[in-house]
Amino acid sequence: MPSQRELIDTGTDKRYVRRDEKGRFKESDDVGRSLAADRRQTAKTAAKKGQGDRGDRKN
Repeated sequence: MPSQRELIDTGTDKRYVRRDEKGRFKESDDVGRSLAADRRQTAKTAAKKGQGDRGDRKN
């Protein structure tokens, strides 16, 4: 299972990051752009907690 996203506040912006098994940054996305992309399209798969960029969340 992929690692969970972690929210990091850099002071100038907020980012979602994913870390590899050694704790290094593997993936990084700006929060504003990530949320905007979520609104633009409907995902076909349901994602689990912490995996919001991989599909829709079930409520």
